[in-house]
Amino acid sequence: MRTEQPNNPLHGIKLTDMVTYLVDIYGWESLAQRININSFKSNPSIKSSLTFLRKTPWARDKVEQLYLETKQLDKRD
Repeated sequence: MRTEQPNNPLHGIKLTDMVTYLVDIYGWESLAQRININSFKSNPSIKSSLTFLRKTPWARDKVEQLYLETKQLDKRD
């Protein structure tokens, strides 16, 4: 049973979709400059990034924040 979360802008958005979107927009190199984590720098892949982000709350928070900021900028264009 799903609960509505009108105040949560990330409700219903999968981490996979966030990372894929950010990689499509910025590429791995630029993403690694924006968020300094090894899974974006050394032999990056969606799978390795998701594994790390699911275990590391501070890194996931940074990805979520960048995702929200980027989506907000996309709406302006």
